[in-house]
Amino acid sequence: MKKRNAASLSGLAIAASAVFAPTAAHAQSSVTLYGILDAGITYVNNAGGAHQFKFDDGISYGNRIGFKGVEDLGGGLQAVFVLESGFHVGNGQLAFGGAEFGRQAYVGLKNNWGQLSLGNQLDMTEEFVYLYNISAWASGYAIHQGDFDRMNGDRLPNSIKFLSNDYAGFSFGGMYSFGNTAGDFHNKSAWSVGARYEHSAFNMGAAYTQLNNPNGIYAFDPYAMIGTRTFLGKPTVSVDPATGAVTDLYSSSPFPVDKQGAFAVGAAYTIGKVMLSGNFTYTTIKGLGETSHMQVYEAGASYTFTPALMLYGGYQHTRFEGNHWNQGSLGLHYLLSKRTDVYVSGDYLRASDGVNAVIGYSFTPSTSNTQSDVRIGMRHSF
Repeated sequence: MKKRNAASLSGLAIAASAVFAPTAAHAQSSVTLYGILDAGITYVNNAGGAHQFKFDDGISYGNRIGFKGVEDLGGGLQAVFVLESGFHVGNGQLAFGGAEFGRQAYVGLKNNWGQLSLGNQLDMTEEFVYLYNISAWASGYAIHQGDFDRMNGDRLPNSIKFLSNDYAGFSFGGMYSFGNTAGDFHNKSAWSVGARYEHSAFNMGAAYTQLNNPNGIYAFDPYAMIGTRTFLGKPTVSVDPATGAVTDLYSSSPFPVDKQGAFAVGAAYTIGKVMLSGNFTYTTIKGLGETSHMQVYEAGASYTFTPALMLYGGYQHTRFEGNHWNQGSLGLHYLLSKRTDVYVSGDYLRASDGVNAVIGYSFTPSTSNTQSDVRIGMRHSF
């Protein structure tokens, strides 16, 4: 979950403007630089029919560098902004389709009621539910199948968003993403709503996010995403009868999806050193006159051996178009300091017969209905 020099220059320009811009006597402002670096080595037992050792990054923690700022406007009102860039440590290239600030980019106002902001922003599934994806805390690869339910922490561009403050443990929010299509207000638009409640050791959240005509980095490539050879009643691959070689029909041009609507609910409860967590998601996909539904059931736990040593584990069961997937994930994290940790993780996925298993939309689909991985990595934050 980019050109660091360019991002740094942008941050310096912002910081300079904050210092030299005229301000009222009562106004105070600040700009904070922050980031995360995550990298490691992963082994995959079957990626397109072969074992694979690969350098991979941004897996357990999404690589980022960001700038966030706040200015006191008086009377309890503040101006806020965030510019956050995602990138790959391995080659220094930008993530999120090459967007300079693809992780987040927004400006807004904040008061005692909450925050109203405009830009490229995290949706309500991320704000209120995605943290209950306990498998992904064990292994960053263990997102739900294809991320159809948007539990991977996703964004909506060109959006206006309201996120409330906490009221006795309850918070809520909503947002709308403009498609910016002339003559068709609905096309490529999206919206998202959600809420969360927390009391003592218990917390839960729910959200619904809908995309109309998913596009860009959220366009559909069904075979690469979930390894099925049909999707909404249409073939997703062609197979060479002589060699058995599989060709993905939507690797360069996306599958035409009209609507993606995802409901998610999750909860967690902490008992001493153990945190129990679970979630359920129900996603509707419509396209080419057909409609299908994906259901994901997930449960797991974390155990804190010491403040520096934590174990995470999760299990997922997924159903879609007559197929099913079962996946288990484990991860052990050791904190070398408050800002640096090392970890080892692993996943095992078994799908229905005839499905080419693929973990987390992260590898080339297996040539069988199983796939597994093991990873060792480290993370540093600043």
